[in-house]
Amino acid sequence: MPTILVTGGAGFIGSCLIRQLVRDPQNQVINFDKLTYAGNLDSLRSVESAENYHFIQADITDRDAIEKVLAKFSPSLVANLAAESHVDRSIEGPAAFLQTNVCGTFELLDAALHHWQQLPSEQQEAFRFLHVSTDEVYGSLGAEGKFQESSPYQPNSPYSASKAASDHFVRAYYHTFGLPTLITNCSNNYGPYQFPEKLIPLMILNALQGKPLPIYGDGQNVRDWLHVEDHCRALELVLTSGRIGEVYNIGGNCEKTNLEMVEQICRTVEQLATEIAGQSLTELITFVPDRPGHDRRYAIDSSKIESELGFQPRHDLESGLQDTVQWYLDHADWIEGIRSGGYRGQRLGLGRTEGNEE
Repeated sequence: MPTILVTGGAGFIGSCLIRQLVRDPQNQVINFDKLTYAGNLDSLRSVESAENYHFIQADITDRDAIEKVLAKFSPSLVANLAAESHVDRSIEGPAAFLQTNVCGTFELLDAALHHWQQLPSEQQEAFRFLHVSTDEVYGSLGAEGKFQESSPYQPNSPYSASKAASDHFVRAYYHTFGLPTLITNCSNNYGPYQFPEKLIPLMILNALQGKPLPIYGDGQNVRDWLHVEDHCRALELVLTSGRIGEVYNIGGNCEKTNLEMVEQICRTVEQLATEIAGQSLTELITFVPDRPGHDRRYAIDSSKIESELGFQPRHDLESGLQDTVQWYLDHADWIEGIRSGGYRGQRLGLGRTEGNEE
């Protein structure tokens, strides 16, 4: 029975991965999350009472807490999704990104190394450390081409610089110490449970309230969009079947300018939200000054994970976006918990919660 430690498991991608992993009763899943502004235990209500799920509130920069969890549960698989991830916040306050993304990853890596070195040989063979990163470490593309695993790192924001640094530490721990690591770099995710300051949920919720739909610059920045459930299927594939020491890029093969994406969101909301029938939501689009260091275009070449592990996205953008908009329409309670700040008051008392390790 594999025991899987997921750091950052109360976040958008982490909670999706945990909901997916817990469905298999053979998995024992440990959620290790600090519960910052982006950590929301409401996203895990469907699994909180499962016998194979445990929650621990702690920070990956807390070496003592990490060591306690590794000693108690002895996970065979570690998936590191704990990260500060919002580019705008990294511009306003880079220090938090350095602390969590670089120092936190180092503490987790180093603790995992010492844990792994003490395991019996057969358990060492089964151990895997997956570090989940971003396509933003590669910088900005021109009009042609896609990011490959061999693309040079050229981070342009404090966020992407911090993720690039953490990627390099993971690589170094494999090549220097032999720790069995894997790295994934993904494109922009979307789907249910995404924190409302991100582009797609922000546009959905603003559109429903008749608020402006702000787009940076001229709206022609291009992103590759990947449904979060497809991403998490890919993560599980890499974690269980990927080649040790390798990097896998995960994309959705769906490039859209920010303006095109917002226009499509408007059409989808108009279609599904009966209370605003007849309104033209694109009239709410407002162009605002561009942010510093704004990369022009991202695109992922997923051929490696497709050929080696058989990964293919199952969601196309049209149906995936419809499902996402419908989810936000159907989950006013989840949204209200964030707007009111009520979700920040939730810490312990959940199902099989192990408690605060501080």
